[in-house]
Amino acid sequence: MTDEASVSALPQAPDAIELRHLRGFVAVAQELNFGRAAARLYLSAPALSRQVRTLERLVGCDLLRRSTHRVELTTAGETFLDCARSLLRDLDRGLSVTRAAGGEFAARIARFWAVVGDTGPEAGLQDLRDTCEELHARFSPPPEVGVRPVNTGGVPSFLLSPRPDAPVRVLYLHGGAYVTGSAFGYRALAGAIAAAVDGRVVVPEFRLAPEHPFPAALEDAVRAYTWLLDTGADPRQVVVSGDSSGAGLALSLLLTLREHDLPQPGGAMLLCPSVDLTCRAFPEPVEGAPSSRLTRAEVRRFVDMYLAGHPIDDPVVSPLLADLSGLPPLLIQVGLGDPVRDEARNLAAHARAHGVDVRLEVYPTSTHVFQVFWSFLPEAADALAGLGRFTRDLAGRGIRRGLA
Repeated sequence: MTDEASVSALPQAPDAIELRHLRGFVAVAQELNFGRAAARLYLSAPALSRQVRTLERLVGCDLLRRSTHRVELTTAGETFLDCARSLLRDLDRGLSVTRAAGGEFAARIARFWAVVGDTGPEAGLQDLRDTCEELHARFSPPPEVGVRPVNTGGVPSFLLSPRPDAPVRVLYLHGGAYVTGSAFGYRALAGAIAAAVDGRVVVPEFRLAPEHPFPAALEDAVRAYTWLLDTGADPRQVVVSGDSSGAGLALSLLLTLREHDLPQPGGAMLLCPSVDLTCRAFPEPVEGAPSSRLTRAEVRRFVDMYLAGHPIDDPVVSPLLADLSGLPPLLIQVGLGDPVRDEARNLAAHARAHGVDVRLEVYPTSTHVFQVFWSFLPEAADALAGLGRFTRDLAGRGIRRGLA
């Protein structure tokens, strides 16, 4: 990369350079293919080509080398790519901060959660399931992430990946108090995670209570995990993840693997973990909070459906009561005003007390599972970047262990 200090800056950039020129060039530089870049930007390839030609004319030099079979960056293009990315990143961040200051994000999140809250305590389970699916249906995976169905040891699942040869595998267990949610509904968040970690994410359609109480969901999670190993995955390069109750299920999976002497994954990423099945984090009642409209009694009803008489003090389902020694490194993310904030902090302290390597990240938001809103919430985007850093750190540790 050229040292910026050694280059004399022009007095002013050409006024005719527009954001669309920069975004188009960055997309082509990332894909090195006009067709794929145009599809990402919802343009035709000829229109995108004209944009890049215009940018080159305004900059005053060629940024790309084009031939019949390939597209390459010139030296000037490599230099300009860093500048264009920085400009777009700063602009997007500035817009996000400005909108957040104006209260737009809080109001938008409140409208999304109102879909769930409007069901009310008298609603049936199917109504709640339908409204949860409606909430998630309002989002889509990033356009660069492919989605396809896959059967993971008899468990129907979705596999999401930004590229076929992506090296990192994440097993993602969705939230929903063990009674709602689906792999299909969580495609958007799983796709964002796939992009953030630059790797493949598998989301199993594990069975839900009350139709299938404990241990059905855990059995499905174990089957999906062992399928990853059976298909050649190095367990050190697998990361188990989940949000809310799905984070609790992820911990149940880790404890079960340890109990049966099965290989542990390289790490686990727990998003706003709900791990206290007594539901003490939920006040009675919860009113007017955009992050949750469910009362303690309602959430406890879902827990009872899940356990179906199984002892609540079983460490496998209550990790705060478990010996967590021997578990892999944990990344725990939670919002500052999330009802489960104290659960996350207690879990981090409990794991550290048992010698587990724990990274706790607390974000300035009150929304439960705020990562769902990655497409417009700055804190969520920052949290996904944190997932990427965590997986890269784990990959680096795996390489070092392999060389040892």
